Amino acid sequence: MTLGLINANPVVHAKKERLARTEEDPHAHPYSLEQLSVLSEESITVDEKLGRILITFRPTIQHCTMATVIGLCLREKLKNHFPPHFKVDIKVAPGSHANEESVNKQLNDKERVAAALENPNLRQLVEECLYSNEL
Repeated sequence: MTLGLINANPVVHAKKERLARTEEDPHAHPYSLEQLSVLSEESITVDEKLGRILITFRPTIQHCTMATVIGLCLREKLKNHFPPHFKVDIKVAPGSHANEESVNKQLNDKERVAAALENPNLRQLVEECLYSNEL
């Protein structure tokens, strides 16, 4: 099942219950997150019975300034392609970011995510990452 990601088409592998995606890195265009080893099929778990998705990504450097943007892009992509009852957890891999706890907190707090996406500049960046090739 192709999800229609702009820069690379995410695919849900029903047999493996995993989501394999190749979202574009907003900082390292034109490489995908998969090409940069930020995400892999193994770092994504989809449990359809429990309605849960867990994504653990590894920023390219310890002080990656785009970690929260990457997480927001992933969250928005999943929101657009999974039913609303799915619980999505997005985390940076343990030890992969200098501000790991802060980034994880920001990415999994509904109010912080909503506030971030109300910022027109940030919203535009997220949408460009998701939809740039569909225009």
